[in-house]
Amino acid sequence: MKKAAGQFRQPLTEYGIITLSIWIMVIGVYFFKFPNHFAFGGITGFSIVVSELTHWSASDFTSIVNTLLLVVGFIFLGRGFGFKTFYATMVMSLSLSFLERVCPMSRPLTDEPILELMFAVFLPAVGTAILFNIGASSGGTDILAMILKKHTSLNIGTVLMLVDIAAVASSFFIFGPETGLFSTIGLAAKSLVIDDVIENMNLCKCFNIICDNPEPICDYIINTLNRSATVYRAQGAFSHHEKTVIMTTMKRAQALKLRNYIRQVEPTAFMLISNSSEIIGKGFLTI
Repeated sequence: MKKAAGQFRQPLTEYGIITLSIWIMVIGVYFFKFPNHFAFGGITGFSIVVSELTHWSASDFTSIVNTLLLVVGFIFLGRGFGFKTFYATMVMSLSLSFLERVCPMSRPLTDEPILELMFAVFLPAVGTAILFNIGASSGGTDILAMILKKHTSLNIGTVLMLVDIAAVASSFFIFGPETGLFSTIGLAAKSLVIDDVIENMNLCKCFNIICDNPEPICDYIINTLNRSATVYRAQGAFSHHEKTVIMTTMKRAQALKLRNYIRQVEPTAFMLISNSSEIIGKGFLTI
């Protein structure tokens, strides 16, 4: 019974995280990106340009294009397409359409474009980073990337960057140099913020603990922190005394507890603590 409940709880949690991530993105796009005409970031960037040229709703254009890309994705990718991406795309499209009808935006929220650009970059970047971290995406140009990866030998990163650059270049001619420059800054900042957020989400602390009495430290790591460790013998180069080295890796909150515990049980222990955002193995990331 508990096993069945756990199997049901995991996908429920994942789709809850996807929904939250999409809403973080939607708030950044709808309230900060669309009203300021910041034309960067795939389909939503192009929708701003198309909306200005055709007076068509940017939210509706985004929804229609995302839906079309979903259909194309199912045609070219089949079952490998991924239901998470399908779900995320539909939630994003419906959320944008819902906000446009419930809370129409005729002008930016503030008179501070730099402040709004920060939110237009940061919120979608955080949402995207969370999605990438659980193996999902928000659709749009990500679907195009999956199709290109499967059926062509094109450099996907270059193709997607060209799409973004085309939208930003269009903003110079349609909205003027000021909006174009803001869009250029947004495009440059977007990828940096996404990478930084993903790195911080996966950040772990790697310990190399050189001590005389490893038993209580190993017991604390295994039974209290529910982590494992590797232990090996070493010799001091100056004193030639036998030492024990404990090597372990854990999340930041656990690392603080371990560091404080070692200070209590063996204050003379030597600790080397380093950061790592990509650890592959049991208990961490899987290939």
